[in-house]
Amino acid sequence: MSTTNLQQRLNDLFDYIRQGKIIDAMSEFYDKDTVMQDNANPPTKGLAANIEREKQFLSGVKEWKGFNVTASGVGDNVTFYESTMDFIATDGQPVHLDQVAVSKWQNGTIAHERFYYDTGKS
Repeated sequence: MSTTNLQQRLNDLFDYIRQGKIIDAMSEFYDKDTVMQDNANPPTKGLAANIEREKQFLSGVKEWKGFNVTASGVGDNVTFYESTMDFIATDGQPVHLDQVAVSKWQNGTIAHERFYYDTGKS
């Protein structure tokens, strides 16, 4: 996949996330055998398992406030982006998360993605 096409796929993914359509984004942009990992935690393998994991995360979100990409890059079937996410948790607490995502693409979908963030901040 050309870097131009990969950049467009990444921008389309951002649009889904900004709208809070995270599960839809996973179905559209992630490989059925995708592997996702948070920091140094054990990876979650397979799209179905990752969708379930994401649903658990989203069950703690009362209101989606925003997703802002502050930097991104595209290389040879690899993308990264630095972003901030803001939401209101189900307990009413505002949450702010800064993270970096590094994705490895195969045939137009994400085959592996790792998120890096500080677990001591919210």
